[in-house]
Amino acid sequence: MDILEIDESLVRSLLSEQHPDLAVLELRLVDGGWDNQQWRLGDELAVRMPRTPRAPDLLRTEQRWLPVLAPRLPLPIPTPVRIGEPSDRFPRPWTVATWVEGEPADLAPISDHGDAEVLAGFLTALHQEAPADAPISGDRGVTLRSFGEGFERGLRYAPEGTVEDLRTIWADALEAPDWDGPPVWLHADLHPANVVTANGSLAGVIDFGDLCSGDPATDLMAAWLLLPEGAAARFFAAYPSDEATVRRARGWAVYRAIGLISIGVAGDRGLPGGKPTWRPAGEAALARLLSTH
Repeated sequence: MDILEIDESLVRSLLSEQHPDLAVLELRLVDGGWDNQQWRLGDELAVRMPRTPRAPDLLRTEQRWLPVLAPRLPLPIPTPVRIGEPSDRFPRPWTVATWVEGEPADLAPISDHGDAEVLAGFLTALHQEAPADAPISGDRGVTLRSFGEGFERGLRYAPEGTVEDLRTIWADALEAPDWDGPPVWLHADLHPANVVTANGSLAGVIDFGDLCSGDPATDLMAAWLLLPEGAAARFFAAYPSDEATVRRARGWAVYRAIGLISIGVAGDRGLPGGKPTWRPAGEAALARLLSTH
């Protein structure tokens, strides 16, 4: 990917030019995702700098919609408070957002079973009917049927002895009736690296770049990807869902857990884009899914 090189002097100069009142705050690089480099700004803010070609569109989505959604959500999210515009010094938009305190759940997993209700409350608040101009994704919030080849390729990363059970869960998800309600708001990327925890409890949700509208099953996979063993049933008791949606959610969970493992394997091998901590997160999610299969 065409990844921009971003250093502290660049970030501070951009702040000085466009938001000089913030330029005096301490600036510290923190670990981020693929698309955006993140700098902590003082104690309460973060600077998100896009470094891949697709990142500006993801940031624009956050800039447009997170201030609208944040007031109704019961957990902290990185709400944009200032916008940085492209300039001769840096050709892409950037954001100053609120800092969400906590450790990523791929490093510090959720252990509190009471978070089943916390997560259900967050998603109930988020999953409201989306407006007509809400973003639409080609690979989130849609039917799983178009991902069959990717699923089969991903099975090479499945733990030994699990392939046939995973195929059964996948086939059941494909047979479940499609979502027939209105498109709802979706985070659309609820895996462990995109939530933060404090003392084993869910403390915030981050990385909304894939925010879109569609089938809530895409997000409900989080019951297995995020929550501890045995908490999925408690989650679905608290979240208003039907049997078909739960079946589709299980399919999404299998698909995304295998994806986490593949990225973890790449990290183990030292390959670009690999994340070693994602492999155990994905394997734990599959174990939770199979324990209730």
